[in-house]
Amino acid sequence: MKDSKLATISNLFEGQEIRSIWYSDKEEYYFSVVDVVKALTGSNIPKRYWSDLKRKLDEEGSQLYENIVRLKMKAQDGKLRETDTLDTKGIFRLIESIPSPKAEPFKLWLANLGSDRIDEVFDPEKAIKRAVHYYKMRGCNDEWIKLRLAGIVDRNKLTDIWKDRGITKDYEFGILTNEIYQRWSGMKASEYKEYKGIRKESLRDNMSDLEILLTDIGEVTARELAKEHGPYGLEENKEIARSGGEIANITRKEIENRLGKSVVNKENKLGYQYKENKKIENK
Repeated sequence: MKDSKLATISNLFEGQEIRSIWYSDKEEYYFSVVDVVKALTGSNIPKRYWSDLKRKLDEEGSQLYENIVRLKMKAQDGKLRETDTLDTKGIFRLIESIPSPKAEPFKLWLANLGSDRIDEVFDPEKAIKRAVHYYKMRGCNDEWIKLRLAGIVDRNKLTDIWKDRGITKDYEFGILTNEIYQRWSGMKASEYKEYKGIRKESLRDNMSDLEILLTDIGEVTARELAKEHGPYGLEENKEIARSGGEIANITRKEIENRLGKSVVNKENKLGYQYKENKKIENK
């Protein structure tokens, strides 16, 4: 896989560093299994511990074994060497396979997560309250939260229209979304994320009030145009999406003329930074 970025994530396991690789095209992390094993077990020879566990998983026909991917990561000597990695879901399954007291908080979190989601099915308001609480914990003010929640509703209305107009595949929704973003911001969603220095995190959660507003203008306009003109299929809907983005761009230019600066900015609301960010290629 190409266009990979090597990173070291800290403070996941009592401050110990876990090497990882981020793939922007898949929007997924792959973590060094040996690093996770060392953090959970405290073993002086984590490679041997993992080798024994991997053999056991293979003998049991575990799907976890099948999901292991060999990727190049920086070793202690500074050289890139192939090592076993797992994606986020795989790491959680690995944690459940290791009898370690340090793994218990993660297991408890997973159990509570499932319980919370079941409760939210019967009382959706709990999900909304959880989202509001989450945003407030990150320092977001009430006006920003109102814009964000309204944007979620507007986004769902737009995707419902797209579904009625023959859009069914995930990649098609992505293409239409990118048409809107490109027309008003000059960047695809993935490029916008990279510009802001975020990866798997939500782009809209890391936008300013004005950035959210312009995104909403583009999407609401695209929705109303689609309702009025009735496009069908990807190509016709792309034209409508572009028009929505262009209207938002006109608004952006007017705002920027008054402000004297760009609305699009690199600011995000993350409470941490990536320790490393070196581009590598795995062949």
